[in-house]
Order: sequence, then structure tokens, then C-alpha cells
Amino acid sequence: MIEIERKFLVTSEAFKKEAFTQNRITQGYLSSVSGRTVRVRIKGNIGFLTIKGASNESGLSRFEWEKEIPVDEAQELMLLCEKGVIDKTRFEVKIGNHIFEVDEFYAENKGLIMAEVELNSETETFEKPTWLGKEVTGDKRYYNSYLSKNPFIDWH
Repeated sequence: MIEIERKFLVTSEAFKKEAFTQNRITQGYLSSVSGRTVRVRIKGNIGFLTIKGASNESGLSRFEWEKEIPVDEAQELMLLCEKGVIDKTRFEVKIGNHIFEVDEFYAENKGLIMAEVELNSETETFEKPTWLGKEVTGDKRYYNSYLSKNPFIDWH
């Protein structure tokens, strides 16, 4: 239940041609206090409830618990969420032995495109695609919970 991932900004839309899947995602936060977030997500016609703990010092690892829930329950929970809903399309791209999840954001976060790669250890190496830009792992400004309250359009 420990999530290890690295985050990067994306420098071009070339990833779209390489994607093997894409899904529209809407998500909100029931709680986004420091060190503990509770997220409701609707991905296509599936709902999810996710709890994330505080990141470690490097920002690479943190506790994550996620369960699939009926979409109608997720829609009801979205009504209870804090102000600031995240709207994005997630593209999945296989590069080498890893799958990159590339999120293109809309609304107040329009213009932001980020890629994440999940790893089995903090020292695991991976092939970097040409469209991968600056690493932002551990930069709290790029956490979705932060973006829901402090949209990219306001600070970019």
C-alpha cells in the first residue's frame, strides 16, 4: 500500500500518438489536510475512493489506499467535496517496462500537462521519453489536492 512515483512536466503533446488508452477523470477532495487526503474520483463510469498519507522526505513514497465504488455513490460523494474539482484526461503510454500516466488538465488548470511513473523502489531506473520535461516530484504545487485549491492558471 505504499505508492512510489516520480512526476514530470510534459514538453509536447507527442505522447498522445503513443497512448494506448485515455479516460476523462473528475475528482474532488473530501479532505485535503496536510499529510492526509481523501479523494473521490470518477473515471469513465467507475467510481473510486482513495486515501493518501503524507509523502516521505524525498516526495517519492507515500501510503495509498484505493477502492472501487459504484459511480452513483461517487457522484453523491462529489457533492460533499471541498471547493475545486479537478478535470483532466489521463493518457497511458508504455515506455520500456513502465507505463506513464499523462494527465492533461482543463478548466482552471488548463495548460498543465504532467506525467507520472510508478516504480517498485525509489532507486529503480526507467526509460525517459523525449516529451518528458522537468521533474517535479515532491513539489507540492503539482499535487492534485493543491491544484484543486490553487489552480495552475493563478500561479503560472
